[in-house]
Amino acid sequence: MHTISSAVHIMHADPVMTVGLHAILAELPELRVSTSLRQPEGQRVARVLVADYDTGIALARRPMPEALRHPAVLIVTQLDKEWEVRIAMDAGVHGYVLQSSSPEEVQKAVAALAQGQRYLTESVTRSVADSLSRETLTGRETDVLQLLAQGCCNKSIARKLGIGVGTVKTHVKGVMSKLDATARTHAVVVATQRGLIRPGGSVHQATYS
Repeated sequence: MHTISSAVHIMHADPVMTVGLHAILAELPELRVSTSLRQPEGQRVARVLVADYDTGIALARRPMPEALRHPAVLIVTQLDKEWEVRIAMDAGVHGYVLQSSSPEEVQKAVAALAQGQRYLTESVTRSVADSLSRETLTGRETDVLQLLAQGCCNKSIARKLGIGVGTVKTHVKGVMSKLDATARTHAVVVATQRGLIRPGGSVHQATYS
């Protein structure tokens, strides 16, 4: 028996992914599947919204009237860096599945969210667990780390951040300790491997402040 709670609305920005997700989910008789980035009715009745990374985060953060139930959001993406997953979880996303997952896992994830549960693909679960077990960097430490990655010296970092050289040294020491690094360059390597540094940009402040 179909109910509103079994409605699934796909809002993935990739047209090919949208077609594939629809084909996969339409195999489950208990789900009513609709698609479109802009389909108010589909969004309104959906129990689960399936989206790409950016769309999913925006949907999870979107305020909803108290009279309406906020649909569960499942992100399907190729993004698997630690900071990317943490940002999504902090935003309120209920499920996170990689595009490399099997059709069966996508179905399992949507079914779990439709029943009010959460679902993270195994590698994502490990990433979140690992990040929670480590000491997190402060907002200022992430600023220093990003500038270290850009090859800045202590004086340059101090000038860019408007702080003293001694304070920079303290932050560098904190970064190296938390990343278990033996040198500044080692800290950058570790941070890059963990996905704590955005190429050409700054580390996301909201996650590591």
